[in-house]
Amino acid sequence: MPTGRAVLLLRRLSTGDNRLKNINLNHHTSKESLFINPVCLNRYLSFSKRFSSFGHTYLFPPQRTRSISDSVIRMATGTTETNQAANPKHTNRLITEKSPYLLQHAHNPVDWYPWCQEAIDKAKEENKLIFLSVGYSTCHWCHVMEKESFENEDVAKVMNEHFINIKVDREERPDLDRVYMLFIMATQGGGGWPMSVFLTPDLRPVTGGTYFPPEDRWGRPGFKTILLSLAKKWKDNQAQFLEASSNIMDALENISKVDVETTSIPGEATWNKCVRRYMASFEPQFGGFGTAPKFPQASILNFLFHFYARDKNDAEGKKCLEMCLHTLTKIAKGGIHDHVSSGFARYSVDNDWHVPHFEKMLYDQAQLMVAYTDAYLATKNEFFAEVVRDIVKYVNRDLRHELGGYYSAEDADSYPTFDALQKREGAFCVWEYNELESLLGHKTIGALSYLEIFCDYFSVEENGNISPDSDPHEELTNKNVLIIYGSKEETMSKFGLTQDQFNEVISDCINILYEERLKRPRPHLDTKILCSWNGLILAGLSQAGQGLGEKNFVEDAIKTAQFIKEYLFDPNTNTLLHSCYKSDDGNIVQTNQPIQGFLDDYAFLIKGLLDLYEASLDLNWLNWARELQMKQNELFWDDQNGGYFTCSTEDNTVVLRLKEDQDGAEPSGNSVSCHNLLRLAAYADKSAMSEGGELEKEMAKKILMAFSKRLNDTPTALPEMMSALMFYNDSPTQVLIAGGCSDPRTLELVRVVRSRLLPGRVLAVSDPAADAPAVLARVRSAGDVPTAYVCRRYACSLPVTDSKQLGDLLDE
Repeated sequence: MPTGRAVLLLRRLSTGDNRLKNINLNHHTSKESLFINPVCLNRYLSFSKRFSSFGHTYLFPPQRTRSISDSVIRMATGTTETNQAANPKHTNRLITEKSPYLLQHAHNPVDWYPWCQEAIDKAKEENKLIFLSVGYSTCHWCHVMEKESFENEDVAKVMNEHFINIKVDREERPDLDRVYMLFIMATQGGGGWPMSVFLTPDLRPVTGGTYFPPEDRWGRPGFKTILLSLAKKWKDNQAQFLEASSNIMDALENISKVDVETTSIPGEATWNKCVRRYMASFEPQFGGFGTAPKFPQASILNFLFHFYARDKNDAEGKKCLEMCLHTLTKIAKGGIHDHVSSGFARYSVDNDWHVPHFEKMLYDQAQLMVAYTDAYLATKNEFFAEVVRDIVKYVNRDLRHELGGYYSAEDADSYPTFDALQKREGAFCVWEYNELESLLGHKTIGALSYLEIFCDYFSVEENGNISPDSDPHEELTNKNVLIIYGSKEETMSKFGLTQDQFNEVISDCINILYEERLKRPRPHLDTKILCSWNGLILAGLSQAGQGLGEKNFVEDAIKTAQFIKEYLFDPNTNTLLHSCYKSDDGNIVQTNQPIQGFLDDYAFLIKGLLDLYEASLDLNWLNWARELQMKQNELFWDDQNGGYFTCSTEDNTVVLRLKEDQDGAEPSGNSVSCHNLLRLAAYADKSAMSEGGELEKEMAKKILMAFSKRLNDTPTALPEMMSALMFYNDSPTQVLIAGGCSDPRTLELVRVVRSRLLPGRVLAVSDPAADAPAVLARVRSAGDVPTAYVCRRYACSLPVTDSKQLGDLLDE
């Protein structure tokens, strides 16, 4: 069993334990805690079971600061939206890459390589350490380190002389990112991006960190000092480096093991413990769990909605619903929600959801789409439905390729004006009062000022509404981030407005500000299209389309699934590709050697296809999901201990195969796969045939056994898997309908099912004119009347033909 001793050993090894002690890169030596480890926290970084003293949050308190005094950055990247010279002084190998992040570094003086065999061979041939830099295109602190170090010719000279330098887009290669982030977290006590790791030529890590300042400061060595010190020690003490790196890999392998210590599946006590821990960490004023910085945490909301829906009369279940609804309401009213251009930012730096880190990620939009759909189904409150429509509007307008694929993210940083040389975080989104006054001050409704109404509703102040605690370096002085602290009713009452008048004023103001914002330089758009994140948006659109009865959402989902099959699937091998890219002419292109799909690509897409089947009733999507599940099993399944590895064995440059055991900003592939397997088992029916569902259910059981210790010891680490655990113990609720898919009576029965919050539900329709899932072999219509059956634990109700009767059955 991995213990703290393995971690302590790893920390000692990474700093030499008296052999490499002069290269101690521990970030926690600074006396100025305000400046410790400024990084981009793109997803939750916790060390899972390795550190029992830590809960489901970070290993170290994430910084509420968004910058340091010299973090305003001048970008000199390879992207078209930068204000750089037409003829760059330097060009390196990254110029031929497709990743927007790698292209941002294509004109650095650093002799960058992408991750490739050529670079690894060169490191071996020249006997040099590898400097591996990992980040992503919308990462603020990655931009800072680029400006300070990678654009610095003196620093680049040292890097080029003494190291083989490799740049990796973490969103392109999550397998590499996870391996070396595990090392950083074990040795530094926390992680983030940029990630900076020094490797031996055989790719074993020896030391590293995250962001490093260019010069010595804050009681920690500067990047140039580290480079020179490591180069000398590699030359003088190479044997000790190699010995240490070998021991480090042994410790990492020990740390990364998933303990299988039981043959039993956790039960009700485990998910009850999880619920109570969330109740204890719930922040009652503004919602969410834990303290700032605050993230939406969609997997937690999924679990709590599921717990509530199991027994809607249970007191703890009702509390779960209240926590979800309160949190989602506050997020929707907060500054993390872009009230002008729609969509949600990554997280807020404060407790109120007010001041965001302004980047927008596709995976957040996708998962929040589902959470707000569930809130609508639980309450039928149109407020939540409008938020769903707002998210769909944003992703379709700003993140979608015309062929149906969705881009990855929008940056937090942008130029304040078109002639500016410096990007600033949030420049595209924030407002000064005098700007609002010039845009809205002349408009009135009767004798009432639009400006006064708008400022009251969105908490705008003449000197800005951002607390100094959320802006310690005064980047947002006199700026306003729109946030709703009150309610529309309070503003209507204050100004004597009817609801129609209020809606007219706010709508007009938002339209005016949106048009004005379009005149500003847009943030960088990462046009990389990832299979995994498109699987999440496929699921979001499919579930939103069902819950809200929006056929156009389902049509969007179908177009996305078709895009994935066209551009992210290899029919010759029946395998997925991880990414594709938008070229300068707008076409979809691939890299010379396409990146093969990882576990998350398969798991998230299969989930999306299962949701799309239920939304479209097109059996082709269910059949493809089953085919992909078989390929996923072949590539990633651990026959010895159960569960899935994150990557296959095909790439021998990945030094460690890991199993993800954390539901963070994205759910883990194992958690989603557990759900998928249980759903596929339910569709296959409990028959003797090879596709009868027993194989899938047994595999789901083995996943839960593999992670049972984690579920019991740290239940809040895996809320998505905890939901799958309830699904496994309860068995699915199968709603089987026999009737023509074009028959209005059939569609009315389907509508009744879709209009209810039923986690773990499996919906299948048997159309006499088409093929149907195997589970429907045991149902038939009552004469020519569409008929529904509700089955639990493989026992079905009497057939019903009336929609009200079906609703009553489902509500029991």
